[in-house]
Amino acid sequence: MTHYDLLLIGTGSGNMFLDKRFAGLKTAIAEEWHFGGTCLNVGCIPTKMFVYPATLAEQATQAERYNLTPTHPEVDWTGLQERIFSRIDAIESGGREYRSSDRQPNVTVVPEHVHFTGEKTVRTASGEEITADRIVIAAGAHPFIPDIAGLDTARIDTDEYPVFTSNTVMRRAEQPRRLVIIGSGIVAMEFAHVFAALGTEVTVLARGPRLLGNIDEEAADEFTRIFDSSHAVLHGAQAKQIDITDGEVTLTIEPSGRLAEADLPETITADGVLVATGRIPNTAELDAEAAGFDITDGKRLSVDEHQRVLSAGQPVPGIFALGDISSPHQLKHVANHEAKIVGRNLAADVAAGAPGSARTDDLATVNHHAVPGAVFSSPQVAYVGMTEAQAADAGHDVTIKVQKFSDVAYGWAMADDPGIVKIIADRKTRHILGAHIVGHEASMLIQPLIQAMAFGQKADEVATGQYWIHPALPEVIENALLGLEFND
Repeated sequence: MTHYDLLLIGTGSGNMFLDKRFAGLKTAIAEEWHFGGTCLNVGCIPTKMFVYPATLAEQATQAERYNLTPTHPEVDWTGLQERIFSRIDAIESGGREYRSSDRQPNVTVVPEHVHFTGEKTVRTASGEEITADRIVIAAGAHPFIPDIAGLDTARIDTDEYPVFTSNTVMRRAEQPRRLVIIGSGIVAMEFAHVFAALGTEVTVLARGPRLLGNIDEEAADEFTRIFDSSHAVLHGAQAKQIDITDGEVTLTIEPSGRLAEADLPETITADGVLVATGRIPNTAELDAEAAGFDITDGKRLSVDEHQRVLSAGQPVPGIFALGDISSPHQLKHVANHEAKIVGRNLAADVAAGAPGSARTDDLATVNHHAVPGAVFSSPQVAYVGMTEAQAADAGHDVTIKVQKFSDVAYGWAMADDPGIVKIIADRKTRHILGAHIVGHEASMLIQPLIQAMAFGQKADEVATGQYWIHPALPEVIENALLGLEFND
């Protein structure tokens, strides 16, 4: 059995806080996978490096809308992969080498899976027992795999099996000619855009009538309308069975019971299937519940406002968690924020002496107000704060304005490109409660609304208290704000 002052499980955002404040601690880092976690290796960064050229390719094929001759770019799939992953893999290996080198003499990298056998004890895959005074759990999440007849879950994401997840789809040796995507959430919509724009024949299986069904209903309706107009989507459909013969996949389709389309095909054939049905925190894989830790919604580690792990509702001394394993927001920027909070509070805990002895007043509190998100599909989607339904359920006297992109001059320049800005505010306080954008560069357009919510700025003051460049696209934000109606 080996004892450490600090054990860190996971090297995504959890690897960020481990700096000179903890240089004197004997530390173990358990990482069974890639250094850098989901975002660097299979998530945010490589996907957007695929999204950008995909968007350029899509624009080239749609050039006729702008009185230009359309073109159909040919994709160098191998070259695209090499350009993207040569950078990603260098960062991953550099992070691993740094933590394993002589520059970190007090750090030991444990390149194995670990699981809890006690509150502060873990066992590695090879059988070694490790104990630690303090533990930070940042072990992330993994793709959820639905129960489908004929699906060999043990072979998913292996080279010779044509069913894969977001963990491997970007590294497939060949771009699939025909791809079925199971799912209608963020991951599904981003990859549907990427592969369709790059020339793959994509079919999306969506269980419900709306795509991105977890966002504001009106925004989801707008996205669905636009996306459906240029992509093959089967609504109210689910995969009943998967059969694979000579590398070709046949999916048997059945209605999901949620407004299924009347003309659903009985089967679909494809070269590959991407399962994109959400991600599940890795609590079960860590045996976190067996260690006595509280679990929220049967999935996430329960933490308090200081990111301390809870057991029977009380903080476990010296144990913290952050990121997808504990956060209701599976977002890199949220995990980074939580890592900063954990770093500050872990340092305070170490300075106080015994684990858990830091005064609550000395601990930083996490801020999950005005958490934004974005979907890098076609069109883009961005959102922050409450949906219209949530605002009403919370008892707010709401005022709402929906502004079309085509109502402003830059929208005319884009040949009346579709898209909307929807802003939800409190009629009495004039504060913005939520914002939802569907359309060109939504992920950038939403930033002034995030700032307004974060700093408590009133909607009418944001609209009238600053210049808005004319005829830039942010005028659609200005006009939406001006369209809100407040009490005198």
